[in-house]
Amino acid sequence: MLKTIIASCAIVALASAAQAQTVDATTMDHSKMDHATHMKMMAEAQRQAEVSGRGKDVMPFNLAATTHIFTKTAKGGAQQVVAKKSTDKEQVRQARAHLQEIREQFLKGDFSGPSHIHGQDMPGLADLKAAKPGQIAIDYKDVTGGGQLIYKTQDASLVAALHKWFDAQLADHGKDAMEGHTSHGVPAKQ
Repeated sequence: MLKTIIASCAIVALASAAQAQTVDATTMDHSKMDHATHMKMMAEAQRQAEVSGRGKDVMPFNLAATTHIFTKTAKGGAQQVVAKKSTDKEQVRQARAHLQEIREQFLKGDFSGPSHIHGQDMPGLADLKAAKPGQIAIDYKDVTGGGQLIYKTQDASLVAALHKWFDAQLADHGKDAMEGHTSHGVPAKQ
């Protein structure tokens, strides 16, 4: 009976993950996983599916057609959203417009978008919300295939909060996100 329940839960979770395109069941080798690893992967897949669903409420672009790139630096970091096909003009336009909009919100201390998508207890978010105006500089620029926000602060605790926030987004967006590369603290060009 317990095996049937566990198998049923696994099937439901796999179906949800496959529907959200967060897990490729054909490449997952369950025979080499212990139970704890398997359950962790299933929980991550479920979380990513939930985040993807809520993301549609906040992000105008297609999450599966774009990639979030998070690059940590010594003074903060860079967040990019780029279309997987740089010729997809609509995704590029929507990503750029979204980043410009959330830049204005973030500068006012309004992190309601990430709160809605990732939850109120998202790592780093409380510290970012508590930052005083001007403590974090956020600049926008167009990049090939999308846009970029560059976060800079002199406050080490806010740098740490930004890095935790980036890590949480990397985990929550799964295959639709990636860590960027740095060279001496300067975001890599995409």
